[in-house]
Amino acid sequence: MATLHQHSNGWHPGELAVHAQLKVPTSSRGNPTAAGLAPSYGYRVSVSSLAAFGTLDDQGRPWTTVWGGERGFATPVAQNILGVQSLVDGTNDPVVQALRLDDADNSDGRMMSGLSIELPTRDRVKLAGKMVMGTREPRPDGVAEVRLAMLVQESLGNCPKYLNKKDIIPHIPSPQLISSSLPLPADALSLIDQADMFFLSSTNGQSMDTNHRGGPAGFIRVLSNSPTDGTVLVYPEYSGNRLYQTLGNLHTKPLIGIAIPDYATSDVLYLTGSTELLVGPVAASLMPHTRLAVKITVHEASFVKNGLPFRASPAGIDEPSPYNPPVRRLVNDSSLTPGLSSDSSSPSTTTATLVRREHLTPSIARFTFNLRTTSSSSSSSSSSSSTPKTMTWTAGQHVTLDFSADLDSGWSHMRADDPQSLNDDLVRTFTVSNPPPLLPRPSSDGGGGNHLVEMQITARKHGPATKLLWDYNLRSGLEIPVLGFGGSESFKISVSDDDDDDDDGKGAVFIAGGVGITPLLAQAPGILQRQGGNGRLSLLWSLRAEDLGLAVDSFTRIPGLAEVTTVFVTGPEGTTEEGHLMSEIEGLGGRIVRRRLERGDILGDAERIEVEESEGEKTRFYLCAGTEMTNVLQTWLVGEEVVVESFNY
Repeated sequence: MATLHQHSNGWHPGELAVHAQLKVPTSSRGNPTAAGLAPSYGYRVSVSSLAAFGTLDDQGRPWTTVWGGERGFATPVAQNILGVQSLVDGTNDPVVQALRLDDADNSDGRMMSGLSIELPTRDRVKLAGKMVMGTREPRPDGVAEVRLAMLVQESLGNCPKYLNKKDIIPHIPSPQLISSSLPLPADALSLIDQADMFFLSSTNGQSMDTNHRGGPAGFIRVLSNSPTDGTVLVYPEYSGNRLYQTLGNLHTKPLIGIAIPDYATSDVLYLTGSTELLVGPVAASLMPHTRLAVKITVHEASFVKNGLPFRASPAGIDEPSPYNPPVRRLVNDSSLTPGLSSDSSSPSTTTATLVRREHLTPSIARFTFNLRTTSSSSSSSSSSSSTPKTMTWTAGQHVTLDFSADLDSGWSHMRADDPQSLNDDLVRTFTVSNPPPLLPRPSSDGGGGNHLVEMQITARKHGPATKLLWDYNLRSGLEIPVLGFGGSESFKISVSDDDDDDDDGKGAVFIAGGVGITPLLAQAPGILQRQGGNGRLSLLWSLRAEDLGLAVDSFTRIPGLAEVTTVFVTGPEGTTEEGHLMSEIEGLGGRIVRRRLERGDILGDAERIEVEESEGEKTRFYLCAGTEMTNVLQTWLVGEEVVVESFNY
């Protein structure tokens, strides 16, 4: 936190620099940090069951720990004096070691900071000051009881965002040091992958700051962990109160100390290292959908089993924060859908202009866009007269569109009515539902270097982007930047061709839930034409009764698709419209089953596919549905060859 009397409005130079770099007006108002320990803050600390503490070791490196387990372990004992009494890991806790509690004279005013935190209520208070007295009383098995007094020089009540509720109970630790070297062991990496919270300490050289970072499990990502590349982590900085006290310290002194607790096991990972602040495109190039991130190069680490004096009650609340955005994965993360395909070296831009909207069901519509690729005016005269490379896709891929220009309403600190919107970059991905054109057509304006391609997406109305597409006045010419096309090559559907000796001989069963049909819509015309009715593609489609219009439209537009399809109709039944639509589907050659899809339907359909029984000629299953349905399907298809398309782009 800042040293209040030293700088304009109470901000130190590092904080002012970050405010300027991020173009926020925070510096124009006063720093809300209070001098001393206000009585209201003291009470909030005393009813909190946890507190993280940070200090510097003799080398000036920050470290962080977490103590407590029950309310009252930290409480005001005099004006601006916080008394702390807690069980700790007396051997491996780096803050215990750095505070030199065993020294006869440890009242040198060692710099400290703290963060009291009450997870059931999401309350937290930041503290900064120095230790004025401390003792450590050893107990068996490496445990010790710490008593210390902290002079609180600054305090601040913080907001509850990104705190995941848990009930904390005291626990007697029995610490076991597993590793004190790098790279990190597998158990430590597993802890990072499951962590939904960590605590961090930083310094500007005059005071310290201890804070927390929270999010969905796995929001901390491991960039590298090897003897050659070192151990490097990165985490996204979510939308907050824009004080940037931690980042201001890191700007001044790029050093950090971290404690990552496992609330289920009392394991803990202690880290200290150096940092790099990633802003804008630099952050997004490493972690897509992220505008601000911190990269940490770890210099020293300790992984301790059962080292913390508390756990989360297994019978208590376990509630994620409503503000948590989805996990921001790395560009090279194997769990991320493969990256976008575009020619980054090409001096051209592509926009999608909405030109047509067709309502297929009460909640599903098809949107048609003209893609226009335009040469950049900054390119040389020789290149501007040449034809730009038209951005296009292969059947089954998705397109990523940037809606921020039309939907971004600016920053706000809290938004109880729509908490997810605070970290929404308004970039959306949709499967393209029409095949790519053989050739792009020239634009009607006759301008050199402009080319049009017609692209369609079929989507359900859900969220701000699809609402915009659903309601926008087509006469106003909605133009959306296209970031690129992407998608897994493994989801390109291939079926056996009797005339192709080089074909892999696979039959294909495509299992779709609702709009999960879209990857097949772009591929089906070519597949059906190529297979010539040999029956080696089968579609099992689970569809709500109210969405049967999507099936009628798809079967009408793609001849032959209905004949290889069984539609499993779910939801309320008995309407006249439903009966009419089911009759249309059957008239087009489709089969209707009025119940949920079952395991026997899938395996039975696979057996009907006419593939010769020889090596390499096994049916391949393609799954494109919601998470819950996909999980069930995968349990049914254990041992089968399964390809999954995820909607979690």
